Amino acid sequence: MHVLVVLIFCLEIMQNQSFVTEFVLLGLSQNPNVQKIIFVIFLVVYLATVSGNLLIVVTILSSPALLGSPMYFFLAFLSFLDVCISSVIAPKMIFDLLHEKKTISFASCLTQVFVGHVFVGTEMIVLSAMVYDRYVSICKPLHYSYIMNSRLCCILIGVAWMVGILHSIVQIAFISQLPFCGPNVIDHFTCDLFPLLKLACTDTYVVGLLVVTNSGFLCILIFSMLLVSYGVILFSLRSHCSEGQKKALSTCGSHVDVVVMLFVPCAVFCPHA
Repeated sequence: MHVLVVLIFCLEIMQNQSFVTEFVLLGLSQNPNVQKIIFVIFLVVYLATVSGNLLIVVTILSSPALLGSPMYFFLAFLSFLDVCISSVIAPKMIFDLLHEKKTISFASCLTQVFVGHVFVGTEMIVLSAMVYDRYVSICKPLHYSYIMNSRLCCILIGVAWMVGILHSIVQIAFISQLPFCGPNVIDHFTCDLFPLLKLACTDTYVVGLLVVTNSGFLCILIFSMLLVSYGVILFSLRSHCSEGQKKALSTCGSHVDVVVMLFVPCAVFCPHA
């Protein structure tokens, strides 16, 4: 409830000092034939993403043995977040590919930015919780059941939500004082902070630095924690037999893949946004 109040308050501030009521999204292409091809591709990818992740969630929730495992508990929540992140952007983008006029209201644009950052920030913390789960499982196997109990898992999920929400509130607060008086054309397929900063009717250099600092601090902090955790895990594996090392590394391999796919694009594209 408090989060909604803050979001509504920021939206009212921005709308009161802005003449823009809606934004025009240029999308990925202006060619109608190309748009049809992109529509099919993204629709298939979106449906596959949603159905695949929902299948994981349903499978884990329907199996008490899997749901009782912290690793699968976090996996189900991570799959749920992937569905949410995809659904924030993809449906609107896919819908616009079939229409000549691609507009989004001022309030919807800011809401899309806010919700998207909430889910992404939350996902980063969940990934950290998952590597902590692997650390306890590999380095302290005899105490695993005692440490990774259901109460701790729920606390970690709660912390993930709070960090994601706080991160998003700070981002919205940075741009809540910016006036938008035209133009209103966003050279992007979705609303995001940097495309919006380019449309503000004032100097946004300082605000841009604050936005990058907020996102960069979160990414660097989480990524550093992950590196340290995996460093400790690899160091502890020296005392394991070769079979135990292979088993431990196999359980971490998929998590490493997800971390790389999330943080590498952030590191590459954020500085150039």
